Amino acid sequence: MRKKIGVAAVALGVAGASLFATTSASSHGYTDSPISRQKLCANGTVTNCGSIQWEPQSVEGPKGFPSAGPADGRICSAGLTQFAQLDDPRGGNWPATQVTAGQSYSFRWQFTARHRTSDFRYYITKNGWDRTKPLTRAALDSQPFLTVPYNSQQPPATLSHSGTIPAGKTGKHLILAVWTVADTANAFYACSDVQF
Repeated sequence: MRKKIGVAAVALGVAGASLFATTSASSHGYTDSPISRQKLCANGTVTNCGSIQWEPQSVEGPKGFPSAGPADGRICSAGLTQFAQLDDPRGGNWPATQVTAGQSYSFRWQFTARHRTSDFRYYITKNGWDRTKPLTRAALDSQPFLTVPYNSQQPPATLSHSGTIPAGKTGKHLILAVWTVADTANAFYACSDVQF
C-alpha cells in the first residue's frame, strides 16, 4: 500500500511540474507603445478578436524575419490560425497611435515570460502601401528602421528603448515589432497601427 501511495505521489508531482512548465511557457510578451493590435483586443478597445483577447502575449512564430518567419498575409498573427483576426486589416480601420515622422519615440514591451533575447527589430510600411490588405514583406521597408541588440540577456518585465521613426512618412502606417528569442527557434510579432 505504501509503495502505491509513493508511486502515485511521484506521478502527481511529475504531472504538476509539467503543468507548471507548460503554463509558464505559454505566455511571453507584446508591445503596448505604440499599442499593438493584440493589446487593443485584450483591453477591449477592439472587439471580435477571438482568443487573442485572452493571450496578447502569445503571438509567437518562427524567427528569422524577413527571410524566414510567418508567411505573407499572416505576419501580424505570427502564422497562428487562432490569432488570424490580427491579420484582418478591418478595412484599414484599426485604431492608430499618433506619431511624428523623424522624431524619437519610446517603444515599450511587456513580458510575461522573459526569454534570453537576440534582438528587437522594428519595420515600417512603405509609403503607398495598401492598408486594406493583410501585411506582406513587400509592403514593408526592406530594412528595420531600428535594431536593438540584446546579447542573449533576459529583459526585465517591462522594457523601453528609444528610436527615431523614419522621416518622410505621412498618413496611416503599420509598425511591425519583432522580438527574437535567443534560446528557442521562435520570435514574437506585434503589429501596431500608427498615424503620422
